[in-house]
Amino acid sequence: MAESTKTITLPVTGMSCAACQVHVEKALRETPGVSDAQVSLMHHRARITFNPSITQPEHLIHAVREAGYDAAMPEAHEHDDVGSEGTLKVRAFATLFAGAAAMLLSMPLMHADTMLARILPWLFRIPHTALEYSLLVITVVGMFWAGLPIYRGAWKAALHGTSNMNTLVALGTLAAFFYSALATLAPQLFLKHGLHPDIYYESVLLILGFLLLGKWLEARAKHRTVDALEAFAKMQPSTVHLLRNGEETEVPLAEVHPGDLLVVRPGERIPVDGVITVGTSSVDESLITGESIPVSRSKGDRLIGGSLNFDGALTYRATSVGADSVLGQMLRLMEEAQSSRAPIQQLADRVSAIFVPAVLVIAAITFTLWAWLLPAGGISRAFAIAIAVLVIACPCAMGLAVPAALTVAIGRAAQLGILFKGGESLERLARVDTIVLDKTGTLTAGRPQITAIHAANGWDNLQLLTTAAALEQQSEHPLAHAVMERAKAEGLQPSPATDLRVIPGKGIIASWNGHTAAAGNAALMRDLGIALPPVTTQPATLLHIAVAGTYRGHLEARDTLRPGAKEAIASLRSLGLTTIMLTGDTKQSADAIASNLGLNEVRADLLPEDKLSAIRDLQQQGRKVAMVGDGINDAAALAQADAGLAIGTGTDLAREAGDAILLHGDPRQIVQSIHLARQALRVMRQNLGWAMGYNIVGIPIAAGVLYPALGILLSPVIASAAMAMSSVSVLTNSLRLKGFRP
Repeated sequence: MAESTKTITLPVTGMSCAACQVHVEKALRETPGVSDAQVSLMHHRARITFNPSITQPEHLIHAVREAGYDAAMPEAHEHDDVGSEGTLKVRAFATLFAGAAAMLLSMPLMHADTMLARILPWLFRIPHTALEYSLLVITVVGMFWAGLPIYRGAWKAALHGTSNMNTLVALGTLAAFFYSALATLAPQLFLKHGLHPDIYYESVLLILGFLLLGKWLEARAKHRTVDALEAFAKMQPSTVHLLRNGEETEVPLAEVHPGDLLVVRPGERIPVDGVITVGTSSVDESLITGESIPVSRSKGDRLIGGSLNFDGALTYRATSVGADSVLGQMLRLMEEAQSSRAPIQQLADRVSAIFVPAVLVIAAITFTLWAWLLPAGGISRAFAIAIAVLVIACPCAMGLAVPAALTVAIGRAAQLGILFKGGESLERLARVDTIVLDKTGTLTAGRPQITAIHAANGWDNLQLLTTAAALEQQSEHPLAHAVMERAKAEGLQPSPATDLRVIPGKGIIASWNGHTAAAGNAALMRDLGIALPPVTTQPATLLHIAVAGTYRGHLEARDTLRPGAKEAIASLRSLGLTTIMLTGDTKQSADAIASNLGLNEVRADLLPEDKLSAIRDLQQQGRKVAMVGDGINDAAALAQADAGLAIGTGTDLAREAGDAILLHGDPRQIVQSIHLARQALRVMRQNLGWAMGYNIVGIPIAAGVLYPALGILLSPVIASAAMAMSSVSVLTNSLRLKGFRP
């Protein structure tokens, strides 16, 4: 038996690129007792599954710190460590301004007679020594003020024998700075060896400035990618009106417990799940139902936390609070999904693990080759080219390529009422070619009505209905609800049967009035050895009743198609998907539904294990199968399918099987989820293609491969700007998914 495990999410600081993510993940996975660790560069947090009898959160935090980064116990609301947007913005533009000033001050040192000399003659009259020392001071201040976190991160990585993007930037800027400082303080050393004492102060500042500008734009884009999650989190008010001893008190939301009485006024959001005790109102429940039209709610009706109360004051009793509420479960599922990893990211992870060391080697080779190839005095040019190689490389873009698209897609899906349980779920759904659908509650409304009663063997219809109601009143099956509604309409209130035994997929056996009674489908009657008379009814679901081994008749129930079912099937087929219905209903009833909807195939009279076998048969044929069901009777089939979509109109979302939950129960959500999954996968591929292509093309250009043929060499400043824009372009492309329309 597997030992119990716990899962914790820790905020991690100090990560700057995909290489950092790899290092942290490796350190956590090597910690004794840890069975899984997933680190998100996008959200700057680590989700760790561990055995509490072997390790504790403190040990996990220690492992992160030993890897050269930092972690802390989770807080109610965490933010990533890219820094305050406002602070980054100020530092970025101040450093760029300083870099531009340094470039201006460097002009007299590089050109004796230019247009600038005629425009700013006073600048060219300043002694070169004064200019150089001024540039040295400006650069030192800028490096400490703007670049200290970068150098600190690079130093920590070096102490732990690792490397990351900070390493590349730190090496490039420090090398340029010390080269320039030496040229300023001891120019004779260069002149003695036939070298010109060039300075690169403006490059140091502009590299740091563009890096910070990229981080600022990245932070803005990151916040936009997670705003769906933040919007859901804001749906709960911070305070509630609590009713105690007839007096109303305003208290923090955290003080509410199940059983407390709460008051909600018109225009206020409902704080937690509960049941109305006093009042009538219209409530916007689009969070769960997807219906923008408010629904009427009165005494005894359920309320969902996060819904908006419109026009009436309500008093209600809290039932589920915090993580147990519908909204709490949605937030947890979204957070877990956005922290998960899609299989397509494995390639990026493998590349990221060796990326920075490879760039360091390429930069060293580049410097050596250019120093050898260029004529005497070309060391300075070779040096500048090697710096360009260091700063153009962008492991960040690879680290963000998949998580950025995944985060936006999962957030957008939640806004549409679709909860994906992870990146793997989304990617698998994007690849399916066959859709298998349950009938009752999926394609049909799941609220059948008893339309006819046929008694046999001397019984009358009321006797038959009374027996059926006695057997079914403890069942949650849709057919049981139909029986109870008909019994209530007829004024029947039979006492419940005893010794109830549910036969999955078949029906119920119990004791009733001193006899063994059964209610179920034809398969149950066959198991009991009870012969069924021929039935010539129109397509309907039949509930057979037997008492004391004698057949007593049957009830006919008919269900209605869900709105949008026909449209959904047509859309699925237009996407090139094969549509198959699996149902435990009779073939006659199933065929009628299938014909109406235009399904490719239908299989009827199936038990839960038959549905599971059908899924396996399709997979053995090489098909990628998505199963859509109610998440209870179809749990095994949902789990077996390549992608399981559970209809989640209930309140306990956590128990739903499958890879995604369709909150609205609308068949058109099946189409929406597949469209969104395919588009998200397409954006992930585009991002990875751009991130890898950028480095594959950019690094050789920075190394000077175009110089022999075209005379093109990138300055370190241009390389830095290109590096900064690489991550931003990946995030911007991912944000297109926010505009996804069904």
